[in-house]
Amino acid sequence: MKIGFIGLGSMGAAIAANLVESGHEVHVFNRTPARAERLREAGARVATSPAAAARSADVVFTMVSDDAAHTAVTFGEAGIATTLKPGAVHVSMSTISVAAAQDHATKYREAGLGFVSAPVFGRPDAAAARKLFIMAAGADEHLKIAVPLLETLGQSVGIVGADPSQASLVKLIGNFMLSAIIETLGEACAVAGKAGIDPMHLVELLTSATFNAPPYKIYGPLIASQRFQPAGFALPLGQKDNRLMLEAAESLGVPLPLASLVHDRFLRLRSEGLGAESDWSAVALCALSDAGLSKQPPGK
Repeated sequence: MKIGFIGLGSMGAAIAANLVESGHEVHVFNRTPARAERLREAGARVATSPAAAARSADVVFTMVSDDAAHTAVTFGEAGIATTLKPGAVHVSMSTISVAAAQDHATKYREAGLGFVSAPVFGRPDAAAARKLFIMAAGADEHLKIAVPLLETLGQSVGIVGADPSQASLVKLIGNFMLSAIIETLGEACAVAGKAGIDPMHLVELLTSATFNAPPYKIYGPLIASQRFQPAGFALPLGQKDNRLMLEAAESLGVPLPLASLVHDRFLRLRSEGLGAESDWSAVALCALSDAGLSKQPPGK
């Protein structure tokens, strides 16, 4: 199958590499061309624009950072929509706002083109190992094209519904739940530390009992050891998703007290100098710092 792939950050590069490895003809594009070189060496063809990557493709994937980047590579002057052929499908694996997903789905439908939203749960190592959890939504005829490919990239594909924006909302809800887990782990480690219990031992005890689940096993050791670099999921991206969750909830008239708390945590860390070099689990630093247990001030 001929595939276009736009966005070669740590997640996108891993997914695109798996598509190449699966034997597809993959045309890749990234705003920073150097990121495409490793994929070129693996057999991918490097395009000069999103439009060039999409031309003649059966499916075009995007994995970019935010609404602005997604809109630019999709509907910009050299965007995907300018060359996507009839019958082809754009599969957006990016975490974008519900409003953006609704807008893009409408424009694609009016143009007679296919659009599937398929955001993922998982970090770069899971992407490389084809262990992602994928949430997909779109019209049945478009899902029939996209899902077989998605199934080769993850351990499960959950079908959310026919409206692409619903998959975006499910992803934001999931990230909201993960951020709440990060906050509770930070508070738990703060209490344990003040009581003289080794936070790492606490995490080991709890993840071998009631909390034997991937989020606790992934983030617990990072928080207990205060090891927030390198970033598996960068702090600014977590802050962006938190903001999008609050926007979606506000549009529905739903208060989110926990998301509002985490929102303030993000603001504090960013004001103290933490950025893309830090994992979003650094949110836990606020609770640890408040308890006098952080190894260093959050912004140092």
